[in-house]
Amino acid sequence: MGSDVFKVSELVERNILERPIDGNHGEIHPKGEDFVSSGVPFIMASDLVNGTVDMIGCSFISLEQASTLRKGFSVEGDVLLSHKATMGRTAVVPRLSTPYIILTPQVTYYRVKDPSSLNNRFLKYYFDSDSFQDLLSNWSGGGSTRSYLGITEQLRLPVLCPPVATQKAIAHILGTLDDKIELLRQMNETLETMARALFKSWFVDFDLVRKKADGLPTGLPKEIEDLFPSEFEDSELGDIPKGWRVQPVGAVLTELETGTRPKGGVGGIRSGIPSVGAENILGAGKYDFSKERFVSREFYSQMRRGKVHSEDVLLYKDGGKPGEFRPRVSLLGLGYPYDEFAINEHVFRMRSAILGQPFLYFSISSERVLWEMGERGGKAAIPGINQQELNSIMIVIPPVAVIEAFNKFAGSQLHRILRNAAESTSLSTIRDSLLPKLISGELELTDDMIAKILEPAK
Repeated sequence: MGSDVFKVSELVERNILERPIDGNHGEIHPKGEDFVSSGVPFIMASDLVNGTVDMIGCSFISLEQASTLRKGFSVEGDVLLSHKATMGRTAVVPRLSTPYIILTPQVTYYRVKDPSSLNNRFLKYYFDSDSFQDLLSNWSGGGSTRSYLGITEQLRLPVLCPPVATQKAIAHILGTLDDKIELLRQMNETLETMARALFKSWFVDFDLVRKKADGLPTGLPKEIEDLFPSEFEDSELGDIPKGWRVQPVGAVLTELETGTRPKGGVGGIRSGIPSVGAENILGAGKYDFSKERFVSREFYSQMRRGKVHSEDVLLYKDGGKPGEFRPRVSLLGLGYPYDEFAINEHVFRMRSAILGQPFLYFSISSERVLWEMGERGGKAAIPGINQQELNSIMIVIPPVAVIEAFNKFAGSQLHRILRNAAESTSLSTIRDSLLPKLISGELELTDDMIAKILEPAK
């Protein structure tokens, strides 16, 4: 095919690509009442995250509902491109547990018919390139909330097509970095799941106490087992281990404050000190650099509250639809994402010298506490939870020795999560610096280089 540029329509005419297709419009588009707890993933532009498809946090529709739709059926290997409002997000559809995923009208799939001429992973990286993203933005309205580029216009988009061996080599180089990033993400999910499971076992289900009460082995070392009683006593939260106590959050916090931002907002500030808002309270070691905002260094130096310290627990405290509040909790630190950053007025930062940061993080993000914050916050005139309401939520407090045993394990897990997140960011920086040079040919790949790159894949 040569190192040429083709319009998408020309690739379709040559049977290299199928005609791009987006999701269902109008009356046939699934509504909120059609969503179910599990089923066929219903993918919006917001579900394309860091080059992957979020098929856990997305919405779902039933297979029966999906079968009534006309189009938008995307399968493994398709390249996805968001083309409405949220422009230019991409992903390659991974292996699926359902026959297909369903796309909204915000997302188009590009399906390669002739892999001997076009590599799907290369196409995804080409879509990620600055030159393509700039073109997409210009053609669709310059990045406004009304930005849109329909299928007819997408057929006119140019696609750079170097020889397929070069495409595969570029995809392999960039894909290797992305695979490592994805592996670190999965590792972090596992690390947090393990720590959260231990928290639930020890401090929610009280498994060790129940086993000791029933005379059953706990499977833990004696020095840990001896920290737990073998009896329960009544409390306002129900039965809790004997000798433990129930206290309001406010009684165990040593620091609780929100942040601030300049009058007039931060919309025109393009650099300075990152100011974390609700959009970046995503969980331990999770941060979306594309959504960050800034305050000036001068403003930051004058801030009396809201400067984040390593391993602060951060809580998204207000916002959302009337009658609905879904709090989120995060923990960042050890230089990730930055040594210096702040929070705005929609976020609380918390510390507890009594509980330690790991125990505090898993307490505040536990299912019951999140539910209670959501219930209280959803009833407010402006959805959210204030300082008084947060301080009054009751939590179970075990003895210091038990907290220390948990923090030793959970703290280690959280530190690994933060280090992995920092490594992932470094890999992303390398990938992003290589991508334009490889796509444009500035970094030329010789035949020998291509052969060596592709050899492990044979």
